[in-house]
Amino acid sequence: MSALYEEIQEIRARYPESLSAVMPALQLAQERSGGWLPEEAFREVADALDLTPAYCLSIASFYDMFRLEPVGEHMIEVCTNISCGLNGAQQVVEAFESELGMRAGETTGAFSLRTVECLGGCGWATIVAVNNRHRLNVQAGDVAGIVAELRGTGRGEG
Repeated sequence: MSALYEEIQEIRARYPESLSAVMPALQLAQERSGGWLPEEAFREVADALDLTPAYCLSIASFYDMFRLEPVGEHMIEVCTNISCGLNGAQQVVEAFESELGMRAGETTGAFSLRTVECLGGCGWATIVAVNNRHRLNVQAGDVAGIVAELRGTGRGEG
């Protein structure tokens, strides 16, 4: 048995039905696989929960928090929902694209840039999640500092 299998069994024990453990098991597998879910991860989760890899893939492909392709060292997610959209989200996305030399939806070795539907901070728009840490009230002018901070070449806002 792998270490992941054993960890998933600990998760499984917290739930009355194994189906309830699918999402936390996939989150753990994604964490252990470098931030994304390769095919082997689906087999391991499925084996640990007595499910099929196809079922696990169907869950992972539905939710935005699961990644089916490799990601960069730094994950940047810009909320583009209505509140953020009305507060400059598109300009923030364009600033990241310009600063990073890539388009939203792409990954380089160092960065993945994505737009997401909602990060749950409508009162503090525009919300940007950098490596799963939310930054509030981000404007296009803040982007160069954020990228410099991630590159280790300056101080962005924390």
